[in-house]
Parts: sequence; C-alpha cells; structure tokens
Amino acid sequence: MSTVTGTPLLPTYPATRVTFVDGLGSRLHDGEGREYLDFAAGIAVVSLGHRHPAPLAAAHAQLDRLWHVSNLFGTEPAVVLATALSERFGGAQAFFCNSGAEANEAALKYARKATGRAGVIALERSFHGRTTGALSVTGQPAKRTPFGPLLDGVRFVQPNDVVSLHTAAARDVGLILLEPVLGEGGVIPLEPAFVAAAAALAHELGALLAFDEVQTGVGRTGTFFAFEQARVRPQLVTLAKGLANGLPIGCLLVADDVAGAFVPGDHGSTFGGNPVACAAACAVCEAIDDELLSLVRANGERLCAGLAGLPHVVEVRGAGLLVGAELDGPAQPYADAALDAGLVCLTSGADVLRLAPPLVVTAAEVDRALAILTEVLNA
Repeated sequence: MSTVTGTPLLPTYPATRVTFVDGLGSRLHDGEGREYLDFAAGIAVVSLGHRHPAPLAAAHAQLDRLWHVSNLFGTEPAVVLATALSERFGGAQAFFCNSGAEANEAALKYARKATGRAGVIALERSFHGRTTGALSVTGQPAKRTPFGPLLDGVRFVQPNDVVSLHTAAARDVGLILLEPVLGEGGVIPLEPAFVAAAAALAHELGALLAFDEVQTGVGRTGTFFAFEQARVRPQLVTLAKGLANGLPIGCLLVADDVAGAFVPGDHGSTFGGNPVACAAACAVCEAIDDELLSLVRANGERLCAGLAGLPHVVEVRGAGLLVGAELDGPAQPYADAALDAGLVCLTSGADVLRLAPPLVVTAAEVDRALAILTEVLNA
C-alpha cells in the first residue's frame, strides 16, 4: 500500500499559499489574523461581498424551512428565481444546476435537441468548463489535449475576427457559443460588430446563439447581463458564479421564442434548483439594482484609469468590474507579490492581471488596491 504525504486532496490545484478563515465585504482574513483586500471575489463569485446580509439572511431562513426535495416536486425559491431571471431577460425558461460547466453542458444538449445538429462554433482562448462537453468547446488546447478525443464538430474562431467567423460556417452548426468578455483567456471584450455578425450568422444557419455569462452575468460588467451592452439578445444564456454570492448554482436560460425542445426526461440535476441556493440567488437578484450597477460602472472606470498609468502595464481592458491589465511580462509573480502585500488578485493567461472585486467595492478600496499594485509593479 502506497503512502501519500501532505493533504488528502487530489492535486488539481496548485499548492495554496494562504488559508482564509473569515471574510466581510471586500475583506478577507487568514488563520493568523492578517487582513487582505479581496479583488478576486472567489473568481468573480462573491458578487455582493463576503457575508452580505441579504443572501445570508435568505439562506438562513430557507435552511430553517427546507433544504432539499426532488425536482419531481416544486419549491418556492426555484419558481421565484426563475421568474426574476425571466423578467430580467425579457421572457425565458430556466433550468437550474450547480455550476457554470453544468449550465454549458445543458446549453450544448439543448442546441442539439432544438436544431438536430451537433456542430458548434466557439472562440479561441474561451473557457466554458472542464466537464467533457464544456471542455470540448473551450478554446485552450493545453486544457483539452490531455483528455482527447472529445466531442467532434467544434470549430474555433479568433475573437473579434469576422472573417474567421464566416470561414467556420457550415450546415452542421447548431450552436454559436460566445463569452461577452473572455474571462480566462485574457479578459478580452467582444466588439459589438463581431457579436452582431455572430447573431446574423446564427440566424442564417438556423443555429442558436448562446452567451456564456457565467463570469460576466449578474451585474459584473455594469448591466445585469453583459449582452445588454452588445444590443444583441441571444437565445441561450448560461449563468453561475455570482448568482448566489458563493453558494453553488448554475442556470441555463432559454428564450421563450426557442423554448420547447426539452421535454421531461431529456435533462436533469439531482441538486439543481436547491432551495437554499435559490433563496440566496433571489436576494442577489433583488440587490442588483440600478444604483449598484451605476457604482459598478463608475468603480470599474476608476480602476481602469488607475491601472493604465502603472509600470509594466501594456493595455487595460474589460467591462465594469471585470478588468484585465496586460503586462510586458509574466503576471503570476506580480499576483504573488500583491498577495504578500495584502491584495488578492488573479491572472488570466500568462501575462494578464485580472481584477474582479465584489460589486460593492468602494472607491476608497479601489484606490487602496491601486496603491498596492503601484508598489508591487514599481518593485
């Protein structure tokens, strides 16, 4: 019998440098009591900040009533959440699951059933999840190659390259899948002209247009859905991350005008629509109002402006509070140095610092983060 040393967790993540034990708002504390400014938000998940009173109270209240029943029966929080999301979207049906990858798997299946075609157009550098279907449409060969062969019929095109998009057109395409901002691939916003071209191509081919808003949705980019800024309404939208402020939930929204492809037995999720997660998500949706969205836009602009003048920064891009600073060298050493200085931030690709603080971050906290990055980038 072999002996395993260290933690009994499978080594699917790098060794951790800090263990967090407490959080409040945009602040985290480690086991030694040191405070950190959180500009990662659990990879754009803790959208209202740690221990926000609204989802916290909603989850606690639901825990006191009902934790789980089979989806063969209904629960109030799932219906209320589906209704709220439908109203935000402008008419849609919802399928609830537990993660963004699961939501994207549902979108792939739905498009196949609705169109009768298995072909997919997706983007180079995109990220849609690590389950087999979601990985098949993820435009990062380093993530796909070790697990091939994956799904056939996937064509990858360059973001914002309309010629590349049209070159990929084929009769077997039933789905065009886009991230409005490529969060894991360098924080690359899609240009409105490219999104419009994708929508037109989907219509021409009889395919469905899907927006993966797992990272960009629920207010992250300054509107509830990022697609609102592109003035294009997709038929499918996937959500997760920030929807329940840290509790596990995913969602596929299907526009009313393409509803009807799934029938009972076509898809399911044992824990999907969990009443506790749905109750928290209802509170999050209610909190994402015009006032907060205005602050997201203002603080995003403040963060971008401050980053633009820092050493080693080549370009700043993003939307709302999903911001990437492309550097003139590897980003990870600077993210590590920022952590040592009390700022939690992320990378996106080899040379991009990714900043995705809670949507409730204050202007003073933005300035403090910029001060830490100034010190780190000047070192």
